[in-house]
Amino acid sequence: MSARQGDLFSGSDAADPTNDGPGRKAQLPDQLIISAVVLRDWQTRIHRHQAPLFEPGQARAEQARLVGLSHKTSREHSASDDPLRRLKPLVLRPLPLSFWRWPNSPHQGAAIYLVMDRPAHLSTPILLYVGETIAADRRWKGEHDCKAYLSAYGEALSSAGLSSSPSIRFWGDVPKATMARRRLEQQLIQTWLPPFNKETRERWATPFNAD
Repeated sequence: MSARQGDLFSGSDAADPTNDGPGRKAQLPDQLIISAVVLRDWQTRIHRHQAPLFEPGQARAEQARLVGLSHKTSREHSASDDPLRRLKPLVLRPLPLSFWRWPNSPHQGAAIYLVMDRPAHLSTPILLYVGETIAADRRWKGEHDCKAYLSAYGEALSSAGLSSSPSIRFWGDVPKATMARRRLEQQLIQTWLPPFNKETRERWATPFNAD
């Protein structure tokens, strides 16, 4: 893990890279390891935003706020025409991130996929990444920025003595048309604010890069 990654988490407490005075070398090793306290705090901040969205009806209410719907308009929406309300992440089957190596994929076709972790100290999982695909059986093969983030995330937790339980879940009740599916993906990103999506990394000061 790079010193820059440590800087992002430690913020103003990090050593000034322009400071050549005494003590700089002694401070540098601390930048390379993110402490358990800092990692738990980062997870807890994400959990604080996302936990209510796991409850029925909360995602719909949040989306109504985001798109500026009136109270009357939001009441007229039913569960059947509100995709954010239809999505129930915890009902979806969790798969190991290595599922793509299986001889037969459990999912085919268009899907939204959710990468999650279940920190032991939190009451609900945290949603780390939202993506969309036209081919659920192939999207997770090969190179993927999220894989690099997950690898760095897992290494940071392990170095701090913390465990992780990453999983991926596929939601097939999505539009088959690519543009419509990508609009839904963006709605979900703006609602859940998953930290590994590029749109939200700065918000959470995500310290894991894909280099």
